[in-house]
Amino acid sequence: MSRLGSTYSTEPERLTQTRILGVRVDCLDMTAALAQIERFVDEGGPHLVATVNPEFVMQAQKDREFARVLQDADLCLPDGVGVVWAARRQGCDMRGPVAGVDLVQPLAAMCARRGRRLFLLGAAPGVAADLAARLREANEGLEVNAHSGAPDPAHDLETLHRIHDHHPDVLLVAYGAPAQEMWIDRLKDRLGVSVAIGVGGAFDYLTGRVPRAPAWMRRARLEWLGRLLRQPWRVRRMAVLPVYAVKVLRAPK
Repeated sequence: MSRLGSTYSTEPERLTQTRILGVRVDCLDMTAALAQIERFVDEGGPHLVATVNPEFVMQAQKDREFARVLQDADLCLPDGVGVVWAARRQGCDMRGPVAGVDLVQPLAAMCARRGRRLFLLGAAPGVAADLAARLREANEGLEVNAHSGAPDPAHDLETLHRIHDHHPDVLLVAYGAPAQEMWIDRLKDRLGVSVAIGVGGAFDYLTGRVPRAPAWMRRARLEWLGRLLRQPWRVRRMAVLPVYAVKVLRAPK
């Protein structure tokens, strides 16, 4: 698989990768991430792109297979202020998070502009198809298809048929982590796509089924709080955040 290169660029003072509690994170902002994904599309695949948040990092501490998948990924983007904070402590120069939900629309625009095909996989029945229709309306000439599917191997045959029939270049998978990354890794050599990206709950947010935090909260890097207020059940998942913060503070720079 293609990688971004060595740990340091030709300018030694500029870190291009770091590790947060053992999990690799690439020091890219949104503009650089989109440019790298477009290069992956031009190269052909398969390439796995992961959007790493603190929950990924903590899950990798106890799940060796998930840790391996992240290590083997072609790009590990900083999704969330917690990862950006930790990466900056290690010397990464990054402006802000690169969240999966924020990748979808610019990737659709890139596909439309370049004549590339997009496939949306995951979420509840009808959600991906709804988003596909919205993206077609917003991006003239975009070829996009969708399927809800499921990460269970029993669904693989139908899902692969749907993907192969569309011949996509970019595949966005919304099964939630770590299921989506594990699914992509398991089938990457059979997908026939240049790039596959796990985007979590992005389809629900972009179709309005789950409202995003107000713009001011996103600008203030408080989207996590907005999600918690709208989905209180997330408190169980976010319980790892204080542990994550302590571990990061104790880790050597």
